[in-house]
Amino acid sequence: MNPYRDINDEEWQRVAPLLPELRPRSELRGRPLANTRSVLNGVLWVMYSGATWSAMPRKYPSYQTCHRRFKAWYESGVLKRVMDQLFGAASEELCNLMEARMRTHVSAEQKGVEAEKVPAAVPPVYSPAAAKPLPSSPFAYASPFKHAA
Repeated sequence: MNPYRDINDEEWQRVAPLLPELRPRSELRGRPLANTRSVLNGVLWVMYSGATWSAMPRKYPSYQTCHRRFKAWYESGVLKRVMDQLFGAASEELCNLMEARMRTHVSAEQKGVEAEKVPAAVPPVYSPAAAKPLPSSPFAYASPFKHAA
């Protein structure tokens, strides 16, 4: 593959209709939405470079924003269509690499099934008889600074 570069105007015109329109906030509080094209460039940089999200260059929006949109686009299938439009046959390789790097999260239902299979370890119960006795004095230890008498 060629070295990564940000998408140009012609490529942006092809993929912009594929990306969901983000509605501006109804309230005028908070941070304004990040530019979708810059977010896409940040997402593509991470996918192409194989670097971690937190290693993204500062020219892109925050890595948290890029990662949040990446997850939304990935789960909805938008990212696959964008990649096909931009990279053609090479898009499958990039998507496979990204899928291999993604953490797999276990849903609540799967956690319930797994919990039934493997019994949870029971935490030990405190028993005063099993506890080690405390020294008679908190200062009952041999100090290297004590003078021999």
